[in-house]
Amino acid sequence: MSEHAGSRWTRSSLSLNGDCVEWSASADGSVLVRDSKDPDGPVLRFTRSEWAAFVGGAKLGEADLP
Repeated sequence: MSEHAGSRWTRSSLSLNGDCVEWSASADGSVLVRDSKDPDGPVLRFTRSEWAAFVGGAKLGEADLP
């Protein structure tokens, strides 16, 4: 069983085709990110400030592909 099995995972409401990531807040305040198709696979961990920088940049279009 995954060490994050008890985490409450969230995915975007725009994820319609199953190709999405999920995120969860961990007990230590960091943000966990995983591939929704592989819930027992690797989990990335970001600090709150790293996550806020990524989300903020994405909202500004910085994560848009050319």
